[in-house]
Amino acid sequence: MLQQKKLKTGTTTVGMVCKDCVILAAESKSTMGWLISSKTAQKIYQIDDKIAMTISGGVGDAQALIRILKAEINIYKLTRHADITVKAATTLLSNILIGSRWYPYMVMPIVGGVDKDGFHIYSIDPVGGMEDDKFISTGSGSPMAYGVMENEYKEGIPREEGIRIAVRAIRSARERDVFSGGRDINVIVIDKDGLRLVDKEKIKEIAK
Repeated sequence: MLQQKKLKTGTTTVGMVCKDCVILAAESKSTMGWLISSKTAQKIYQIDDKIAMTISGGVGDAQALIRILKAEINIYKLTRHADITVKAATTLLSNILIGSRWYPYMVMPIVGGVDKDGFHIYSIDPVGGMEDDKFISTGSGSPMAYGVMENEYKEGIPREEGIRIAVRAIRSARERDVFSGGRDINVIVIDKDGLRLVDKEKIKEIAK
């Protein structure tokens, strides 16, 4: 009898809270089994003015969730005339995943951002379980990324140090995880002024 083979995929994403910002980072390799389907895959998406989300898992599932989240957040802002908090956006995503647990979205995102209550990051599992922490990694390369962050992260670190740690964590995963790689390491900084993509030349310099 022929056995059905599971199509293996993987990634590495990280998030951390710094003194005056939130940092999200990811590599850019997209795989389908042993095929590299993209070397420049986008894995960090903006979902509100000061909130973004990394994706880990099924790309189609993640992109569908992002569309739903953006629409629901816009409705929230229009009806309540107020910005949504990071926790509320994460709870919304958690509720969507819980409601789909019998046919789950195969994702494990990190949601990070800034609101009136401060700086926050949350990880969410495919059936809606949510956890907040000061630093988080998801994906097949997360054990290597966690090794770097556990050793180097300290609460209240400045943003430049946070960027350096995030890049080193992703670089470490790319070195040892076969499913993590691609041409780029992408890093986004979220602060009270909004989202900013870190310059690629700066990232390359840190990653040397």
